[in-house]
Amino acid sequence: MQLEGRKYLFYTLFVLTGLVFAVRLFFLQLVDDSYKEAANRNVVERLIEQPHRGLIYDRNGKLIVYNEPVYDLMLIPYDFKGVDTASFCRLTGLSKAELIKRIRKIPNPRKGGVIIPQLSRREYARLQELLSEYKGIYVQARSVRVYPHQSLANALGYIAEISPRELEKDTAGYYQQGDYVGKSGIEAFYEPYLRGEKGIRYVVKNNFNQIVGSYKEGALDKAPRAGSELVASIDLDLQAYGELLMSNKTGAIVAIEPATGEVLALISAPSYDPNLLSGPKLSTHFAELLRDPRKPLYNRAIQSRYPPGSTFKTVQALIGLQTGALHLYDYLPCNQSLVGCHGHPSPTNVVSSIRHSCNPFYYLAFRRVILQGGDDFETIVKNYNQWRQYVERFGFGRRLGIDIANEGKGYIPDVGYFNRMYGEGRWGFSNIYSLSIGQGEIGVTPLQMANLAAIIANRGYYYPPHLIKEVRELGGPLPAYRQKQTIPVDTSYFTPIIEGMEMAFKAGTVSWQAHLPPDKQHIVICGKTGTVQNPHGEDHATFIAFAPKEKPQIAIAVYVENAGFGGVWAATIASLMIEKYLTGEVSRKELEKTTIQKTFSPKKHP
Repeated sequence: MQLEGRKYLFYTLFVLTGLVFAVRLFFLQLVDDSYKEAANRNVVERLIEQPHRGLIYDRNGKLIVYNEPVYDLMLIPYDFKGVDTASFCRLTGLSKAELIKRIRKIPNPRKGGVIIPQLSRREYARLQELLSEYKGIYVQARSVRVYPHQSLANALGYIAEISPRELEKDTAGYYQQGDYVGKSGIEAFYEPYLRGEKGIRYVVKNNFNQIVGSYKEGALDKAPRAGSELVASIDLDLQAYGELLMSNKTGAIVAIEPATGEVLALISAPSYDPNLLSGPKLSTHFAELLRDPRKPLYNRAIQSRYPPGSTFKTVQALIGLQTGALHLYDYLPCNQSLVGCHGHPSPTNVVSSIRHSCNPFYYLAFRRVILQGGDDFETIVKNYNQWRQYVERFGFGRRLGIDIANEGKGYIPDVGYFNRMYGEGRWGFSNIYSLSIGQGEIGVTPLQMANLAAIIANRGYYYPPHLIKEVRELGGPLPAYRQKQTIPVDTSYFTPIIEGMEMAFKAGTVSWQAHLPPDKQHIVICGKTGTVQNPHGEDHATFIAFAPKEKPQIAIAVYVENAGFGGVWAATIASLMIEKYLTGEVSRKELEKTTIQKTFSPKKHP
């Protein structure tokens, strides 16, 4: 009996032991997967391979933006245990306090994050052999943007690490903390095309976190796909030349190819070297640029709101003709008791009013538009709303939709504005007549004015201005930039405007110094000057033009703050730009040198 009892006791202990192991195994394999995760992490790791960001070329094939490899030092806090932190700090140059601070910022201690970003090749080579001594440390390769020509900064924009807010908006789950995204300009607008597709690589690691081979011979790996290349509409030589002409000045130049809406040059002055916003010192340089009183980060070409001045007379003439308030052979007196003007023959018609930029002519023409059919308030409101609708169709008071963010709308006051200012029913033409000559409450961007020059050059249509003429994977621009926009003005009415602009350049309000040299005067430039009243200092100079007159290849707008009369320096800069683009060279070297060296004071004369 005693032996029989021991036998059953032995069996019972054996079964109980087996049950304990079975339960434990069940718990480890099916309930608590932390051990499984740890084992997998120690043996097989899933690595994300960043794709190369798409390159950007100018319209002639010159490389504007390319990539340079850098290396992020990554740290997995969960594995970073039992490490000699003092030696690690000496190796990396981090203080212990800074190391702890950076580790605490890593959102997921099991997945890890960037501890030192953007190591150069030399820095990585120095650390490479020694990093294997520290568990939880590895290097992730990626690239930064390099700008070989130091031009086009305000249009190109920059890339930087994704913010928590941007991560929240990433519903597709493409990005993770530490990724870089386009923050402004072309880099931001074309982010979905430039970023490419990430790759995945499974590797086998040993206990020292060293990669010892690929997992399943790479059967599960997915190679990264580089981002799409972009071909910019920008002519890099013209862009750099325009930036040179705007040295020591504040303002903007926008040049457009009329037939396509492709932007040939987009210049905001002052600007900055785009390389300042690339690399490990990006945040430092950004803060410095942000504090710069000259506001180089502000893109004046698409954001500044200037009065158009007399360049707006082209629009007033076209609206007057289309509405029947004005006729081609109406001669109106230069009555300076109505509004100031400069000396020129009087009276003037549409053509000569453009040539001589007659202020009283447009005072009277705008008065006809607003009071057509009566001078009661209801009629004034109806006519003003109609006028405003025409102005908006020319692209004013709204965004044109250029392919970079933060485009300004300018401003065309509505009836509500005047009702608030003067009271409903208590205002009339006498309160708004300054709009007739492009002054008063009206505000436009240089981009909108260059687009106006393109509309006139095309005799009544335009394509939305855009900086990228081809996304390689699409084989052309984005579909929105292929949509022709037609102005509701009879094509025939553009002819006298163009004739007046041709005469203005040859023998009108344009200074002689802006004229092309004798051997290039076969190129007919049509232009309109503007002098923008500035209550804060010297007047701003503006000029719009296109050339040649027949089959135009370039339309341009120039704004130079505090430069005075638009027919001198704004017209000169436009003329030099046109000569450069159409002939490939500038022969007026002395004028070029003088223009580059010229500076303008924002202060009023005593």
